Amino acid sequence: MRMWNFFSSRGVFRTYLTNLVRDGLLPLLLIPGLLLGESTLRQAETASMTSANCKISEKSCRVWKHDAHHRINCRPGSIPAATIRPGVVWKDTDGNPINAHGGGVLHHQGVYYWYGMVLEGRTYVPACNASWGGTRVVANGVSCYRSVDLIHWQNLGIVLSAVPDQPDHDLHCDKVIERPKVIYHAKNRKFVMWMHVDSIDYKAAKSGVAIADSPAGPFQYLGSFRSNVGIWPTNVTDSDKKDRILARDFVGGQMARDMTLFVDDDGKAYQFYASEENTTMHVSLLSDDYLKPAGKFARVFVNRSMEAPAVFKRGGKYYLIASDCTGWKPNAARSAVADHPFGPWKELGNPCVGDASEITFDAQGTHIFRVPGKMDAFVFMADRWKQWNLADSRYVWLPMQFDAQGKPVIRWRDEWSPGLKNP
Repeated sequence: MRMWNFFSSRGVFRTYLTNLVRDGLLPLLLIPGLLLGESTLRQAETASMTSANCKISEKSCRVWKHDAHHRINCRPGSIPAATIRPGVVWKDTDGNPINAHGGGVLHHQGVYYWYGMVLEGRTYVPACNASWGGTRVVANGVSCYRSVDLIHWQNLGIVLSAVPDQPDHDLHCDKVIERPKVIYHAKNRKFVMWMHVDSIDYKAAKSGVAIADSPAGPFQYLGSFRSNVGIWPTNVTDSDKKDRILARDFVGGQMARDMTLFVDDDGKAYQFYASEENTTMHVSLLSDDYLKPAGKFARVFVNRSMEAPAVFKRGGKYYLIASDCTGWKPNAARSAVADHPFGPWKELGNPCVGDASEITFDAQGTHIFRVPGKMDAFVFMADRWKQWNLADSRYVWLPMQFDAQGKPVIRWRDEWSPGLKNP
């Protein structure tokens, strides 16, 4: 156990060397720098980071290149809790903090898979994002965990890796990889991941797509695009066609930032995403293989500035919970209901009730999923962002309830259990 003391930092550099030693690929004698203490390693892992020109040295992210099938952390720790405790550090079955932010959960063949973006390393502010406090860490890829009871999660490692040696690649460490969501295409037996990919200044605003044969990956990245090139929304008006942003992006494709995926009972899949410089949300039908837009979409919540969409279906109606656009700062959640994904949508107000409900319990939603086999059991997933220490951001998972009119209601709980068995 004495050897593990050398690897107590959360830094990416330390984690990489730890993985190599653990797997027998690098003898401890060849890395005497670890004996120099934490300050030496901290200097190494943050070397050459600059924010003045929105660039980061590839030294900061190159260490993840060979880590696709390794654990994100491998230091032994305490046994995970037996209940879900919102806002408290959530540890995996190895005793390490779960690292899967802004993600979603897929249920497949009795197993839950939790995908999220990896937040690791030093938090910094690129100069191009300073005006709105756009802190970030280097892009490290998408992680995956699995569970059968929603409490105990096994770390499957990084299932979509960053690409550190290609500066122009969507998944380069200087870029943005956010809001990964995975759905299953039953006919093709493929797992399809969509995510928000972007330039460091968030001007690219594209959707990225990857596929895998297994929910545990690895996922193959297929590329990115702007959505619905040369296509007007199904509910467009003549006035809309004169809209400055919608018309501007008609030829090159509409912007797509914060997003989620939803698969309907008939197998049709939809992407909900913040568009038009985050002022208006779009809902886009996906192609039959789920790999691209089908060329049919609608504008919803026009000029309402909503992001972080989460969508579910209950009693034949479609529900959405999203947030205002306030950067990393929490705000009051918004809920809405419709008879079709394209709308029209009727806003229902803030679904959260009780203390801190006006800031969504100091969190922002990311996904809502149904617990199969349990009556009316839905889980609201949210992230408690820590703007100046993003790697320490927490998870707020809460059970959803419904009032007599069918409106979703979310109440704070210090701890709770989904009541699933852990064989």
